[in-house]
Amino acid sequence: MTKRGVLIFITLSMITFAFYAYNINVESRGFINEMINKIEGKTLNSKFQIKIKSGNLSTDYNIDQVLKDIDKLQLNTLNVPVVINIDSRTSGNMIIDKGSEKRAIELFKKLRWKKINIILEPYPWIENGSVGETEWKPDNIDEFFNNWINNVLGNLIKDIAIPYHVDALNIGTSFVYMESNEQKMCDMVDYVRDRYKGLLTYRTNFWVTAKDFSPEFTDKYNEKLNNRIFSKVDFISIAAYFELTSNDTNTVENLISSLERSQIYDRKQNIKQEVKNFYDKWNKPIFFGELGFPRTNKASVQPHNPLISDIVNNKEQANCFEAYRSVFESEPWNLGFSIFAIGETSDDKKYYPSEESAEIIRKWYTKNES
Repeated sequence: MTKRGVLIFITLSMITFAFYAYNINVESRGFINEMINKIEGKTLNSKFQIKIKSGNLSTDYNIDQVLKDIDKLQLNTLNVPVVINIDSRTSGNMIIDKGSEKRAIELFKKLRWKKINIILEPYPWIENGSVGETEWKPDNIDEFFNNWINNVLGNLIKDIAIPYHVDALNIGTSFVYMESNEQKMCDMVDYVRDRYKGLLTYRTNFWVTAKDFSPEFTDKYNEKLNNRIFSKVDFISIAAYFELTSNDTNTVENLISSLERSQIYDRKQNIKQEVKNFYDKWNKPIFFGELGFPRTNKASVQPHNPLISDIVNNKEQANCFEAYRSVFESEPWNLGFSIFAIGETSDDKKYYPSEESAEIIRKWYTKNES
């Protein structure tokens, strides 16, 4: 081949590669453009006409199982975690786990021709996963924000979100001890907006109120409600592990009642109204970014606690999902939910939906879909 021929071949190869890279997920991304995909140069449809029906993947998800779960639960979205390794609960340093990043990319390639939207989540993995993200309390808050913005969000945008056409980015999860730093949280959103044109959300943790006997809880709730971070995102995400009853088992009707007047410790918390208050305050749709219950007795007592009971109870888990469906499905301000957790079915995965729960999940929002 002549030098000129080599040059033409290289040039054509570069053009082909650039076209492929730009269009790598054209067939699978943006099919719900009016819901969770903001294309550069266009604006988001504020009506969010189609609900998000998502599943949170376990950090150790199996790609083949993920593909099965999409069909089994009839999902239109996946919440894909990329593990962020953090040495200790007081550390402000962190690093993206390269193995987790590689697995996410492999999954995106498998999803290339499927009509599945992606929410990308940097997932704090603290002390080798032995500490939950809600316990992360960095000693140096400036160091935390600097590293999270530059080392985590900046690299995930550059290496994954943009090249793989990710639909939405969850910029953080349950920063219990960090989210009150409003200006730094808002600056974080601005940083991401300058670099990424998809949708942005932040997932806040569930809360407790008991105004009859603990007004300080209400003060903390109001502080959360009025946090300006929620004015900056496209939709508001909530990890919905609200404590409902003190019972081993419940009827669906009792759980529905508890979502408007919680029974546990006689708190009388009106969870439905308190969630809606975020929409009323900020005019942003509300997304249950984590909704999960262990497949055991006491699933409604502490949904965030997989060790609450060792008595398997698939029906109790399903009843909890059905109660949320009954209370929130028809609300126009409710954008959808993401089931915690799917993609791995080993015995220690107590949150994986039972067959009874899967039946409920399949029904959710079907009447809203065309």
